[in-house]
Amino acid sequence: MFTELKGPHADQLNEALGRIGFRRSQTVAYRPSCVDCQACVSVRVAAQEFAPSSTQKRNLKRNSDLIATECRPWATEEQFALLAKYLGKRHPDGGMAAMDEMDFADMVEHTPVSSYVIEYREPLANGEPGRLVGACLTDRQGDGLSMIYSFYDPEHEARSGLGNYIILDHIRRATAEGLPFVYLGYWVEGSPRMQYKVRYRPLDRLTREGWKRVGSEEQSALIARAMQPCEPAPASRGKDGLPTRLETN
Repeated sequence: MFTELKGPHADQLNEALGRIGFRRSQTVAYRPSCVDCQACVSVRVAAQEFAPSSTQKRNLKRNSDLIATECRPWATEEQFALLAKYLGKRHPDGGMAAMDEMDFADMVEHTPVSSYVIEYREPLANGEPGRLVGACLTDRQGDGLSMIYSFYDPEHEARSGLGNYIILDHIRRATAEGLPFVYLGYWVEGSPRMQYKVRYRPLDRLTREGWKRVGSEEQSALIARAMQPCEPAPASRGKDGLPTRLETN
């Protein structure tokens, strides 16, 4: 199910659709609609109530020296090189693995809504921003930040947990801006590539009755299962378990 986002009210439409489970890809808002299947569940973090775990606190401390900068939605060669490295290591068989620079530019620049790219750079000796180690295409909505797609250096041994740090930084940003939520996209229970999303408390999920809080005990059980060894995800599917280019967070 999809619709085009355009015109002077694209932001409002994107926000309204986001509240009922749609995600944005360029100028299109989409939502999986499969017969007899409700596996793809929209989830969001309640940013104002977020309580980091001890592991997340260590991650924040470990990466606290990174310089995060909000950039206009304009694709760069440096960003694309990092994305290609990330996809080649983490999602080599996903639908986005064949993206070229033009595809990446379309993903970043073709936006009718309030979007930006947050770059995460290591500081140089003089304190200036240096090497790019992470980035996230983000939509700013009236009720929160929607993480469209994030990527990072998957081989930076001194920077473990970069993907989680990017989410933690978005939660911090939303809290600072007085925004209640950080939208993480779709989650499929049992999908190895999406289990990281259950680690952020408190977590809301979209049900037939609207957004509902995941209970503390249930979330603890989900986190425990997520930490267990599991079979790799099907090779034909990507970061969000989607088989096409619409592999946003």
